[in-house]
Amino acid sequence: MCVVAHPDDECFAFGGALALAADRGIETYVICLTDGQAATNRGDAASGQDLGKMRREEFASSCKVLGVTHYELMDFHDGRLEFVDFSRAAEQLIERMRRFKPNVVVSFGMDGGLNTHADHMMVSALSTAAFHWCGQTKRYPHLATVHQPDRLFYVTTNFFLEARQAPKPMPWTVTLDIRSVQERKHEAFRQHGSQAPLMEQTRKLFEKYGAEEFYALAAASEPQPARQMTDLFEGLAS
Repeated sequence: MCVVAHPDDECFAFGGALALAADRGIETYVICLTDGQAATNRGDAASGQDLGKMRREEFASSCKVLGVTHYELMDFHDGRLEFVDFSRAAEQLIERMRRFKPNVVVSFGMDGGLNTHADHMMVSALSTAAFHWCGQTKRYPHLATVHQPDRLFYVTTNFFLEARQAPKPMPWTVTLDIRSVQERKHEAFRQHGSQAPLMEQTRKLFEKYGAEEFYALAAASEPQPARQMTDLFEGLAS
């Protein structure tokens, strides 16, 4: 399960991991909390509502390119996630988590990603709470049977965006070689036509650094030492 804030997060940050999982026949579920109406890049949208509709369609197209099994775009307000009712928002993620029963959950870290976005920070906090509360019988007992995912990963980075305040990224424990799906990740990003200026802004960076994605193991269901891995599912039963 991959939890993101905005349409295009799923490919920009997590596209390699999602495409690699699809190639292995691993079922994936991407949950996007907002439709991105507050984006700086707006394509030819005449209103926020038009932009939201456009970005919903772009999100669906991107997920199809990546081979995502299930995808859902929720209705939280873009740019306002820090003001949500935390318990209720976490409850919605837990309901979906208990229903889907993921082994692995991936999301942003509390650094807010490459652009230090507050929405990314809130997605991190909500996803982390949901990961832990999902397996606790005392939390939301009215929802489906508890399920404890095996691992929670935060996406992290080995480069920064120019002219942006640099985040404080978490040291990675997983290096994913995504060369086999790199073009598919780019193709998924191209589905987000409203965000074309962002694609051009980051094109050279992805040409230089785009062969790998980095993740940090943030929590696990079993005690274990920190170690370097090359697979989010390493050692998990098929």
